[in-house]
Amino acid sequence: MTIRPLKRVTNQTRERSVNLRRNATKPEQLLWSILCQRKLAGPKFRRQHPIEPFIVDFDCSSANLVIELDGESHEGRQTYDKDRATHLEKLGSKILRFTNDDVIDNLEGVAHVILCAAGMNPDEPSPSPSLQGRGN
Repeated sequence: MTIRPLKRVTNQTRERSVNLRRNATKPEQLLWSILCQRKLAGPKFRRQHPIEPFIVDFDCSSANLVIELDGESHEGRQTYDKDRATHLEKLGSKILRFTNDDVIDNLEGVAHVILCAAGMNPDEPSPSPSLQGRGN
């Protein structure tokens, strides 16, 4: 397993990440509701996490997994997103991208993909009551 090198976060990046957390979009809030506090079968996630020089939407460092949500703000930024993904992959990260609509319309499916990518067994019952019995 590749470990990302530690790099000191600049004050500017830290401030931007705090601002992004405070102004999370509805799909980010929805996905965070199942990722926070290890609700999704145990892996720890951080939101709006700095990996210099970028801030990723969600990060699971134990699985070297980065989750990005693409909404309207990503339109016309395909080159930037590709360069960013290349940089993060060189650091050993696996990138999962979901659209905002994926999260809103199919949260269970998104959770399943995330669990598989994090190396967890999605067929085991979730310890989180928030995921059990939730409809699509």
